[in-house]
Amino acid sequence: MKGWSWDTPLLIFVGLAVLGWLGRNHALAIAALLLIVIRFLSNHMLFNFIERYGVDLAITLLIVAVMAPLASGKVSVQTISELFRRPTLLLAVMVGALTSWIASRGVGLMKAEPLVVFGLLIGSILGVAFFRGVPVGPLIAAGLLALLLAFLQMVGLLR
Repeated sequence: MKGWSWDTPLLIFVGLAVLGWLGRNHALAIAALLLIVIRFLSNHMLFNFIERYGVDLAITLLIVAVMAPLASGKVSVQTISELFRRPTLLLAVMVGALTSWIASRGVGLMKAEPLVVFGLLIGSILGVAFFRGVPVGPLIAAGLLALLLAFLQMVGLLR
């Protein structure tokens, strides 16, 4: 049990696991418990790997999950061609492009002000734990924040 103690991060993870369990948010509970185990094992190399590649791996897994129906044959190429014939699906394509653009603004903000990430994380945790939200969007959240900050600066409410 090298390096194990009831320090503040460990207590936070225990609290998050409990919030996830009480809020029936399995993703939050599992993530917190996994981090507790990694801390218990004192595996700093694994933390470094997760910090460096975790978001990219998560995005890749999400993309694989979204594309799986096409790969399995549940969705055909012919079905995808409907994207350009039905207004709702065409709007979905446009919203997807807009969302990607907004998220790109978030990347810039997160690089310029890394502390913003922790504020977004806390907000995401609160949304997941208390509002049955889904923790999918630090990039989109940062993008929305960047647009809001730009607007507040434009109207003179923020310097």
